[in-house]
Amino acid sequence: MLIQIINSTTRNERFSERVANWVVEYTRQYDGVDFEVVDLRDHPLPYFDGPSPMWTPGQHSRDDVARFAATVDRADGYIMLAAEYNHGYPGVLKNAMDWTYQEWHRKPISFVSWGNMGGTRSVEQLRQVAVEFEMAPLRHAVHILPDIYMKAIEKDVTDVSAFAPSEPWLKVLTDDLLWWTAALSKARGERAGN
Repeated sequence: MLIQIINSTTRNERFSERVANWVVEYTRQYDGVDFEVVDLRDHPLPYFDGPSPMWTPGQHSRDDVARFAATVDRADGYIMLAAEYNHGYPGVLKNAMDWTYQEWHRKPISFVSWGNMGGTRSVEQLRQVAVEFEMAPLRHAVHILPDIYMKAIEKDVTDVSAFAPSEPWLKVLTDDLLWWTAALSKARGERAGN
């Protein structure tokens, strides 16, 4: 199984670097599962102006879009690192997702968020988007509250110790995501065999 940890913000001095380091370090304890970070900085896409990928599945007229689509298509499930900006999730994430469609189908997605209110509004909006992409947004999420956020930004970007109080939630999220990933991978395989 391959779980992608998607860093969904490209802002300068982004907090998500710290969150990504924490999630990567935590998930190393899981045997038999591969975790990889997909950073939207590595996939700069122009503002979406193409035909709806819903109606042209797997057909991408741009090489950069095809590369991003192939990257997310490889995954069996996702942990979305979701910043909250102005009561919503990052526009760069919406743009990247709008360039793709079928690559996300029937795969589970969980969320680790931060911002005002722990990023809850960002996650609630992303759950609605995930449903439209025919994904399975899961119940459990990690919301990094301002007290943890403030401690984390005082430390070096590689020091993940400030996130320790949120670790029990990350365990629940990861365990649940792996269950759903295994179940949906099997179902996708059975459907493909028909």
